[in-house]
Amino acid sequence: MNEDIFETPSSTPNFQTELASQLAELVPEAIADGKIDLARLKELLSRDAADGSERFGLFWPGKQRALHLAQLPTTATLMPEPAQSVEWQNTKNVFIEGDNLEVVKILQKHYHGRIKLIYIDPPYNTGKDFVYPDNFSEGLDNYLDWTKQVDEEGKKTSSNTETEGRYHSNWLTMMYPRLKLARNLLAPDGVMCVSIDDHEVENLKRMMLEIFGEDNFLAQLIWDKQHSQQQGIFKRYHEYVLVFARSAQDLEGIAGGEGFIEAGALKKVSKANPASDFQFPAGVRFDAPDGFSLSGTFGDSEKVTVVEGALRALGGKTTEAVTLSAGWTQKNQMKSWFSGQETFDSKGQKVVEFYFNSAGKLKCKKERGVVTPPTILPRYGMVSEQTTKLDKLMGGHYFDTPKPIAMISDLINWFTVPGDLVLDFFAGSGTSGHAVFDVSRQNGSSRNFILVQLPEPLDESSETGRQGLAAGFTNIAQLTRKRLERAGAQLGSELASAGSDFGFRSYRLVGSNFSKWQASTEFDRTTLEQHLFSLRGSAEDNANYDALLIEVLLKQGYSLSEVFETVSISGLELRSIGNGIVLAYLNEHVRPSLIELREVLRTEPLKFIILEDAFQGDDELKTNLTQLCKSSSIELWTV
Repeated sequence: MNEDIFETPSSTPNFQTELASQLAELVPEAIADGKIDLARLKELLSRDAADGSERFGLFWPGKQRALHLAQLPTTATLMPEPAQSVEWQNTKNVFIEGDNLEVVKILQKHYHGRIKLIYIDPPYNTGKDFVYPDNFSEGLDNYLDWTKQVDEEGKKTSSNTETEGRYHSNWLTMMYPRLKLARNLLAPDGVMCVSIDDHEVENLKRMMLEIFGEDNFLAQLIWDKQHSQQQGIFKRYHEYVLVFARSAQDLEGIAGGEGFIEAGALKKVSKANPASDFQFPAGVRFDAPDGFSLSGTFGDSEKVTVVEGALRALGGKTTEAVTLSAGWTQKNQMKSWFSGQETFDSKGQKVVEFYFNSAGKLKCKKERGVVTPPTILPRYGMVSEQTTKLDKLMGGHYFDTPKPIAMISDLINWFTVPGDLVLDFFAGSGTSGHAVFDVSRQNGSSRNFILVQLPEPLDESSETGRQGLAAGFTNIAQLTRKRLERAGAQLGSELASAGSDFGFRSYRLVGSNFSKWQASTEFDRTTLEQHLFSLRGSAEDNANYDALLIEVLLKQGYSLSEVFETVSISGLELRSIGNGIVLAYLNEHVRPSLIELREVLRTEPLKFIILEDAFQGDDELKTNLTQLCKSSSIELWTV
């Protein structure tokens, strides 16, 4: 491979291989002939390893298969659906229709270590609500077959009935790879919360103790539903929320402790988060050398503009009053603190100081919070009350037992701050997204979400299913999307919501748009070679350029909220990302000339992406483009 050309990976990381390379880096003495020497590794860990063959833990038929599923890479991608979205160009919220295991794998590249809160409300394994089809865990091919059959034949999803021999095992095998991969997405101080009832709470807790570690268990919260339909010796009025940290020692959390927290008070300006002016008095702490001064517009992604006065340092403080325009994360707290009032944030943490660092970025220093909520959650009202409110919003009765918005809002307020990202990959009725909207409205700022929902067909045997079908819906994902649309419109119309993000981008899980990446991981070598030999083009003929671009960006580690546009340079149609920082030419049917490519590179992108088949076998053109990129310090990526 030419070292001056970067090749876009065909799939998500192979997690088993990734773990092996991490082990090789940590303990090189345990590597022999390029393989892990398990005997040597055990010898090195002898004093810390468990003794004997009888191990304590959770075991079930299918556990090894579940671990294997978590390690398998995927070539799947996400199809952008701007027509199903709200404020596509300006929002950072994301809704994805598809199998959550495949989607969580796709998210690994960019979102690894970036999610602050994961909340899920998975099927409780009651014998009726296990909606994943048989063999669904086999991967993308089965998912695509299943969704096709749903469209054409109305195939029903399977339930995990108690008559099946592996009642608990099936549920555990479904949950294990999803939880294992979800943990990777959490930030170091991130938290995962899982709603569950008595059917699987013990198994779920033991599984999460294994995945997260015993030291990272935070609480088993109790939610009083104030209602019970179950009769017997006891009436069950409550459910649980299991709470685990990615790393409890890194969690600043709601319990807090001694010391202070310091964080940025700026965020990127966008249509959803417009810049506003704020006047700072003279004498604000400024950690810059004497005489250091900033004017005009400065900063990288979080731009700040000096509107009036000067931001100048003398004796560690600003010399005069200055008005700055920027995207502020805590403007209400700034107003309160600079007016001399005692100020607290949404977690009850006291604001100690706002100050400018050496680069002129505004920072906020707070006392660590001491809020310690009880493990018995507040009463959020009866389930029937939540259902009535949702029915009114949706214009019909489509869900029987939606979770309370207030409960998830509490979790969001406890474990996130403005600018943080919330993930729910069992989105259901969309309560998590609605709660993110609601918290953003209350605080006048934005947190953002990624929601994932399987296109589970509506059940015509239930009242909610019949009403949904009568209203023109065919699956749960459509209802989830509609709720986000209506909740965003309702909350966004309120005056206090200015500056918040109430839109969302819609995506759908699909197979790769590139023929050469569509080979199954189960192919033997001969079959794979025949498949590759038979390929003529990089991309499917019916794939649109935006779909190709999204797939390439995902596989290169970009987010699902990247802003891109179509531009024309020297007659070539390209996609521009980040105002020209990245340019992509994705037309394999029209070979660009060297003159045209030279004009493209004169715009000085940091990265240029081009389909391999756009060269149409012209090695000289490819070589010349490589040299042009190298001489201009532009990264050249092929697909």
